[in-house]
Amino acid sequence: MHGIIRRYRARLPVSDTTPIVTLLEGDTPLVPAPRLAKAAGLPEDSVHLKLEGANPTGSFKDRGMTLAMSKALEEGSKGVLCASTGNTAASAAAYAARAGLPCVVVLPAGKVASGKLAQALMHGASVLAVKGGFDEALRISLEAAREEGWTVVNSTNPYRLQGQKTAAFEISEALGRMPDYQFMPVGNAGNITAYWMGYCELQGPRPAMMGFQAAGAAPIVLGKPVTSPKTVATAIRIGNPFSWKKAVEAKDESGGLIDKVTDREILSAYRFLAEKEGVFCEPSSAAGAAGLLKHGRSLRPGRDLRVVCILTGHGLKDPEAPALLKHRVRRIPADAAAIRRVLRCGR
Repeated sequence: MHGIIRRYRARLPVSDTTPIVTLLEGDTPLVPAPRLAKAAGLPEDSVHLKLEGANPTGSFKDRGMTLAMSKALEEGSKGVLCASTGNTAASAAAYAARAGLPCVVVLPAGKVASGKLAQALMHGASVLAVKGGFDEALRISLEAAREEGWTVVNSTNPYRLQGQKTAAFEISEALGRMPDYQFMPVGNAGNITAYWMGYCELQGPRPAMMGFQAAGAAPIVLGKPVTSPKTVATAIRIGNPFSWKKAVEAKDESGGLIDKVTDREILSAYRFLAEKEGVFCEPSSAAGAAGLLKHGRSLRPGRDLRVVCILTGHGLKDPEAPALLKHRVRRIPADAAAIRRVLRCGR
């Protein structure tokens, strides 16, 4: 592994003098998902999962953060700042620690999963909790950074999207071509924008970009900002996406769609991926898979169909989420006979 900057240097806005801040991100697995494909009414060999939770801090944010942090260091930044629903905070804190830069993260109070908060704290970031949602946190962060000369490392930073586009290169290399369809979550809408940027740099037929917002946080679908977004998928609980216009352009240019899925559909896909495919992602990551289960039977089947679902973050990012489902730990006596009774039942 080399990290995405060294691997894709020719396609990124860096020079020989750019200091590379890396945790060897990228090169994440593309895993076949035959049971998901079958459940979506598609050929069993047609669907793959891009496991972005295998990045160093457990989410796709690391792809953009290595580039944003490297450029911040190159430009002599005083420090880095971000607003976050959690994953950006974790990634910014880790890469800032690697770079030796101070880091401040601004989070919506009480609305960030504990796994992500723990990462930001452990990596030494100054964590500020504000009353309100992500959109308010981003607004005041941009204002403060502008006045103090700090670098914002949200997806408002163009280097973030440049780094994130590299996942499109990896997918195409692994498949030997671009997929026919790509299903993915949409929150602040930078990631769907970045993937489309990446695909547009390649030669050949490009995928239809299929983005999915949570029904309680679906401003693009509704065509207007959502003042108080609500969803169990905390990473996409965003009411006014910064990359809204570019996401719509990606959808339109690719012949794709941006739709919504309910929390029930998200949690159902979240559970399905864990129990049937052995892949544990955070609930927001499952929005794309929920979209595939919703729309799979309407896809143009074609010969040698290739569909990719982007799973943006690892399940341990949101350790409270499994409690939303009906799981139980059975207490038994210290007796092999008690275990044998379970084995005979098969569960």
